[in-house]
Amino acid sequence: MTIGWETLGEALELGPQALVSFVGGGGKTTALFALGRYRQGRTVITTTTKMGVERTGGRPVLLDPGDAELARALDDHGWVIAWQHVDDHRAVGVTPQTCDRWGAFADTVAVEADGSRRMPFKAPRDYEPVIPLASTHVVACVGMAAVGVPILEGCQRPERVAALAGCREVDELSPERLARVLLSPAGSRKDVPAGARFSVLLNRVTDADGSLVDELRRLLGAVPLTAVADLPADRLPDSP
Repeated sequence: MTIGWETLGEALELGPQALVSFVGGGGKTTALFALGRYRQGRTVITTTTKMGVERTGGRPVLLDPGDAELARALDDHGWVIAWQHVDDHRAVGVTPQTCDRWGAFADTVAVEADGSRRMPFKAPRDYEPVIPLASTHVVACVGMAAVGVPILEGCQRPERVAALAGCREVDELSPERLARVLLSPAGSRKDVPAGARFSVLLNRVTDADGSLVDELRRLLGAVPLTAVADLPADRLPDSP
């Protein structure tokens, strides 16, 4: 069973206040904007890494805001984007400690805490991801396009994905291999804060993917999996 982006907050079991860090591959930015658009209360969209400056959805953008400035913008607009600065067409994110602080007066802080260069899946380097310690939820994102194709073609850091999956880079990313990386403390569970709820978000799922999704759910065991339906690009939540 798949969900639409409008019910993402409920599917992730977010409480009235949440600091949600998205890591991994495909779907991170769209998930941020889905929470901004559909969550109740005041929401800050930000990153601790980098984002494309064109991904604003027409929302107000604040650069290096003070707490009072951010609070006023949230009162005025409901949900806003906040970055540290813009450098060479990339938005440079804030520190994890800043995200922790913003959680004191925003209902939701949605953080892109990892980069994947638009690849549908990845495994982190030593310095990745950059997750705020106060995160209540950490969501590992997977684009369905990575499943069933050679790791070398569908993944960023393919050598790391293959090492964690126990195979070669030319081998396909099967549900079993994907689950190994998702569950590994050196893979998608790397640096998840104690007490944060870890779950998996599978993006761009079609009706034909049902058996693969069911198999991945079985392999993940107690780790919750949310499957999001594929949508036309002009209907994605981060569209202007």
